[in-house]
Amino acid sequence: MPGLLRGVARTAVIAGTATAVSNRVSRRQAGRWAAQDQQAYEADAYQQAQQAAPPQSGADSRLAQIKELGELKAQGLLTEDEFQQQKARVLAS
Repeated sequence: MPGLLRGVARTAVIAGTATAVSNRVSRRQAGRWAAQDQQAYEADAYQQAQQAAPPQSGADSRLAQIKELGELKAQGLLTEDEFQQQKARVLAS
């Protein structure tokens, strides 16, 4: 009987260890697949955003730059003189 009990206990330990290793491998693989899926999703989203965004015309681009300069001036980061110089540069381009 002691030999049979020892054999059953050994089998239980081996089966438990195998299960733990198998679960760990499965979780690691699932993590890798999730990371790959996330990267693919981000790449697709970026590509769709690039295709969906209409290219800005020259006037729209200049207007956006002047608005940005106005915001910088309002925040006190540009003086009136600097704002006028930068605005003239944007309009000249």
